[in-house]
Amino acid sequence: MKSRRKPRRPVSEKPHVLTDPLTNRGTAFTREERARMGLTGRLPSRVETLEEQAARSYAQLSSYETDLEKYIFLDQLHDRNEVLYYKVISEHLEELLSVVYDPTIGEAIKKWSLDYRISRAVYLSIDHPEDMRASFETLGLGPDDVDLIVVSDAQEILGIGDWGVNGSDIAVGKLAIYTAAAGIDPARVIAVNLDVGTDNEELLNSPAYLGNRHARITGEAYDAFIAQYLATASDLYPNALLHFEDFGPGNARRILEKYRDSYRIFNDDMQGTGAIVMSSVVSGLKVTKESFAEQRLVVFGAGTAGTGMADQISAAMRRDGLTDEESKARVWLVDRDGLVTDDMSGLPDYQQAYARPAAEVAGYARGADGKIDLRTVIEEVRPTILIGTSTAHNAFTKEVVEALCAGVERPILLPLSNPTERIEVMPADAVPWSKGKALIATGIPVDPVTYAGTVYHIGQANNALLYPGLGLGIVVSGASRVTDGMLLAAAEAVAVQVDPSGPGASLLPPVDDLRASSATVAIAVAKQAMADGVATKKYDNLVQAVQDAMWQPVYQGDPA
Repeated sequence: MKSRRKPRRPVSEKPHVLTDPLTNRGTAFTREERARMGLTGRLPSRVETLEEQAARSYAQLSSYETDLEKYIFLDQLHDRNEVLYYKVISEHLEELLSVVYDPTIGEAIKKWSLDYRISRAVYLSIDHPEDMRASFETLGLGPDDVDLIVVSDAQEILGIGDWGVNGSDIAVGKLAIYTAAAGIDPARVIAVNLDVGTDNEELLNSPAYLGNRHARITGEAYDAFIAQYLATASDLYPNALLHFEDFGPGNARRILEKYRDSYRIFNDDMQGTGAIVMSSVVSGLKVTKESFAEQRLVVFGAGTAGTGMADQISAAMRRDGLTDEESKARVWLVDRDGLVTDDMSGLPDYQQAYARPAAEVAGYARGADGKIDLRTVIEEVRPTILIGTSTAHNAFTKEVVEALCAGVERPILLPLSNPTERIEVMPADAVPWSKGKALIATGIPVDPVTYAGTVYHIGQANNALLYPGLGLGIVVSGASRVTDGMLLAAAEAVAVQVDPSGPGASLLPPVDDLRASSATVAIAVAKQAMADGVATKKYDNLVQAVQDAMWQPVYQGDPA
């Protein structure tokens, strides 16, 4: 017997306005908008302002006890109402930076497949490279519609390693910071996960895992996939900055060196981290009154990040008049096998440029294991800068810090590993051990330290101080590539925002007003892009152009 019920008529002619986070305004839709778009009766009667929605959402957020619960709430808000999400994030950015990104996002990534809710990324599988162009085309975006793409193959996620397709949220989170901190339009960005497999046994053995269930593909097939991605993305979106995030150490450096002159690419782990460290050094040199050419750098933990920092500091030395050979000779890398020397077998390519000649260090003291340890290197080299990217907690012992200060009057000490349980030394120890001499910045937020009547404010070398403004400057200038000069300009623009000369002064600005900081960085980067001859856009008033380019979290125009 046939049902006598009539087919249900759609309750709204434009239901997409409630399901599309870019158009949904929820309770902020006016009565007139609700009537016009067929939403009458679909929402509670009260019409709220964006400010009222944001206050209610923040109160809801504050009711959760753990950062992971807060992350999930914000993630769901992001998927429901983009403007409201960024309104909340922007108004509480200093507090929520660690919730929407590092370190909380690492915990969320571990559970991503099991807790899968909705996808915000484009997933490109190495098993089906023929689908790459079609995958992008499903977005319906034209060649002039995209400013920024963040891509990751998730091999080296933060400090937690290889998480395969689970790492897709690292690209989503990075884009969220670009928008919240620098006003990059969220409608003009794409998050991409390159699913090349995973070597994470936990994932491969999990029934819930949503990625390719095989080991990571390497070699020629991997390289061909990267080449195809770059060619496809730049062809479809020729104006987009192609941001690389959390690739493995060898791949990250190799891809950047091979393609940086051919494509508009940027690797935050190498270039962004290196540039924010440069900001710390620039500030430190204002105190020591020295030039880059006078520095001696020791990097403890010579992976992608550490060698990226060495690269940028070496580049600054060359701009100060040193030759390439001279600048490389002022860098010492110390890894798990001790001082990196050229007689070591199997050195990764990113360490080879800085390997010390074996003959040069023949007289250095060695331990029972034959290694030249960090303290010995410090005593022999007397570095002016010591950087830690090792994740070896408490590696900068009292003896190491005292040896550092015995070599130079005001050393720059940068223990950058995070989270807290991996930092090389806490400032609460380093300040008294150095008798207040060390100029310190860290990779984690830390409280001020009081010593001998002086309060020492410790700056956080947080990439969020730099890469959002760098990206905005690239978008505004239409730079065809990212030059070393632009990276240095970004670093100096961060450093100029603080006066490090006072007793206990921070080397870096706080993250409490990132939008203003990002605008300052963007202007400097755009100017340098013009000076370097890579800008494709010019303005009579660059300051106004940057302000005009910054998307604001407000309801604008017709939501339909």
